[in-house]
Amino acid sequence: MTRRIGFALALGLWLAASGGLARADDAPAQPQRIVSLNMCTDELVLRLASPKHVASVTWLSQDPRNANMAARALVIPANHGLVEEVLAYKPDLVVAGAYTTRATVALLKRVGVTVREFGVPRTLAEMRAQIRDMAVLLGEQQNGEELIAAIDARLAALADRPRPAHPRAIVLRPNGFTTGRGSLVDEILTAAGLINLAAELGIDNYGQIALETVALGKADILILNTTPDGPPSLAHEILHHPVLARLGDRLKLVALPSKLWTCAGPAVIDAIELLLDASAPTTAGKSP
Repeated sequence: MTRRIGFALALGLWLAASGGLARADDAPAQPQRIVSLNMCTDELVLRLASPKHVASVTWLSQDPRNANMAARALVIPANHGLVEEVLAYKPDLVVAGAYTTRATVALLKRVGVTVREFGVPRTLAEMRAQIRDMAVLLGEQQNGEELIAAIDARLAALADRPRPAHPRAIVLRPNGFTTGRGSLVDEILTAAGLINLAAELGIDNYGQIALETVALGKADILILNTTPDGPPSLAHEILHHPVLARLGDRLKLVALPSKLWTCAGPAVIDAIELLLDASAPTTAGKSP
């Protein structure tokens, strides 16, 4: 009941300030009060839009352990994905992820707020397209093209790096999940010259893998997808299993911070570079 009253009050204030319901497809040429409800849309908004046009981003983007744009996000009001919060910011544009804050997105659409939803890119080409789409939506096309050009320049430079003879790698995420074909992570591994063992095992996108499969597999590199200095959790316990420490005797363990490939953006190039560094051949022709 309290939340319903809060929503009604926020809606009344928003209607009074906006002069009535806007059509949900009426996006302004250059939004002046942008609210983002997803950490990945946060990052794109923070990279592309002027800070004065960003009314709020999620609280998740203010944690430097998990977010790439935390320093910029810290000076912007944070939201927790509640509809009352969003309406209080009087947005002329709300951006959200396709799989998050569903109740809030549905309510915002019902009252006529302009909402745009973004999916999860599965390739570098889809990543470029999403950056371009967001830039057009924000009226920041030039910033979008400059960001894409910078990404492509880094990719071109990394393409000239020496690579080992296609080492086999597998990603281990919290709760024993791994990443197979049809995912951005799979394309990142390919760009780093690695063969994704999970894809060879027939795993599509995200799926669980037994620790025994990891231990008995023929991987050369085990990539631990973890957040440095993150809070303890049961989900992360598998990443600290004694078996993994023993595996370090025969394969290379690489810790890759989650924030480098959780969201599709320039940070995925950092992930590719980190993997290239980890698998780089030494003068003896072997990985360090």
